Amino acid sequence: MAAEHVSALAGRGTEGSVDGRRVLLGSHRLFEERRLCSPALHERLAGMDTTGRTSVVVALDDRPVGIIAVADRPRETGKSAVEMLRRQGITSIVMLTGDSRGTAEAIAAHLGIDDVRAELLPQDKVAAVEELRRTHGSVAMVGDGVNDAPALASADLGIAMGVAGSDAALETADVALMADELLRIPYAFRLSRATVRNIKANLAISIVMKAAFVVAAVAGFATLWMAVLADTGASVVVIANALRLLRAD
Repeated sequence: MAAEHVSALAGRGTEGSVDGRRVLLGSHRLFEERRLCSPALHERLAGMDTTGRTSVVVALDDRPVGIIAVADRPRETGKSAVEMLRRQGITSIVMLTGDSRGTAEAIAAHLGIDDVRAELLPQDKVAAVEELRRTHGSVAMVGDGVNDAPALASADLGIAMGVAGSDAALETADVALMADELLRIPYAFRLSRATVRNIKANLAISIVMKAAFVVAAVAGFATLWMAVLADTGASVVVIANALRLLRAD
């Protein structure tokens, strides 16, 4: 039977009605806010969190009736991506997640992540990004969900995972990786740094060639072919140098 009057509770869960009965699915925090969490339920949820699973509580007509436990599996390339980022000079890698602390810490330990901020709402992620900026300087945020969109917007660089990303994340991010592959993240950093080096080299080449022509013109040695070389020749050299980025991997 289809649910009706369904509404999403950002960072908390969802609610609606099925066959005239109110249905609520959400996090431990949501049930505490709605004052639906009994001492027995709180103890059960706390015990499940320590096993590295995230709990989704189900209620009918404001009465808890069940718990769904889910566990995220780290992607096979996750640990390799983190190690590659460290080799590229990324000194601090932090996980921002709305999942339970037990689940987040278990995944972070497997991947080798420095710090974990768990059970975060969208506005909490924004506050965490601002705090990290004050502590470490520039911050790059990687996300794919609608709850990540505000943090992607507040970061110095927002990177959305394109295939799995929500529309809100894709529209907010500065960079969208069209392959849902974590190894594309260190690749994006390598390519961006190579691009900056290429731009600086192109500017230097162009300035040197044109400055040499100006000096020759002032000294009275400039000819037409030298003018062509300083203009068109510089453009050709700059384009050829930029094409080397196509070989970046």
